[in-house]
Amino acid sequence: MTAVLSNRPAAGSEAGGPRGARGPAAPRGRSRAAAARRRRENLAAYGFLAPWFLGLGLITIGPIIASLYFSFTDYTLIGGAEWVGLENYRRMLEDPRLHQSLAVTFTYVFISVPLQLALALALAMVLDRGVRGLPLYRSVYYLPSLLGGSVAVAILWRRIFGANGLINQVLESAGGLLGMSASLPGWVSDPEYALGTLIVLNVWTFGAPMVIFLAGLRQVPRMYYEAAQVDGAGPARRFFSITVPLLTPIIFFNLVLQMINAFQTFTQAFIVSSGTGGPSDSTLFYTLYLYQQGFGSFDMGYASAMAWLLLMIIGGFTAVNFLASKYWVFYGD
Repeated sequence: MTAVLSNRPAAGSEAGGPRGARGPAAPRGRSRAAAARRRRENLAAYGFLAPWFLGLGLITIGPIIASLYFSFTDYTLIGGAEWVGLENYRRMLEDPRLHQSLAVTFTYVFISVPLQLALALALAMVLDRGVRGLPLYRSVYYLPSLLGGSVAVAILWRRIFGANGLINQVLESAGGLLGMSASLPGWVSDPEYALGTLIVLNVWTFGAPMVIFLAGLRQVPRMYYEAAQVDGAGPARRFFSITVPLLTPIIFFNLVLQMINAFQTFTQAFIVSSGTGGPSDSTLFYTLYLYQQGFGSFDMGYASAMAWLLLMIIGGFTAVNFLASKYWVFYGD
């Protein structure tokens, strides 16, 4: 019994002795080292993100706050800003050119965006049938989306639809072959057709939504089409009963994205009209009129108020789209 007791560890060696005292200290030391390492890693991460945060503050958030302040002032970029309250917003209610620019912009958006999406979906369905050389066609059709907003394409468009442009030359040649002659308008210089040429230009940039539609079509299960075909459903019935409902999330995404882009269209109207919005303000887009006020007349206070109105218009239409989406967008759940 004495031998057994003598082989047992001394009292306090596990809990109260020096060895027991060192036991809890080791985890605390490791936790402090891990915390210090995490702090160093976080500091390194913030160091790498610092340029982005600096750009966000100086290039994005700062100008947004400044434009909101200037929208309540009379600021001409030359003198100081004088606080005028809601005068710029009241002035917009009485500005006939601003009303004309809104009418032109709404017409452009509500005609060009549906036509663009319809053409993009139609071509996506053609390519989804397994066309040989699909990557080539996809790249070729996507190219206009990359070039459509460029200055070079806008200049080319003005040349094509000019009085002596390619379109009129083709029509004159066709009329000569048919024995007909007629005076053809300069499409970009005629108030009746100038906006139509810009709508055609926007419809031509269907590549980006087409690629998105094509990706969505690849996700539709083929068994749905096979079952509908067995039941006797024709192509039109399969399109409206299967393709459209299952593509509604993609249609909604493209609709919101293209509508926002259409409201912000500027380069095409600026180049085609030489910065005037002509002829007869038929291509006076809202963004172009905003540019004229801010950088033509140096009325930056009024231009800032116009910018905030445009933000509210885009935000309003986007909110309406999201609210209405629950009635027609099908997510399958």
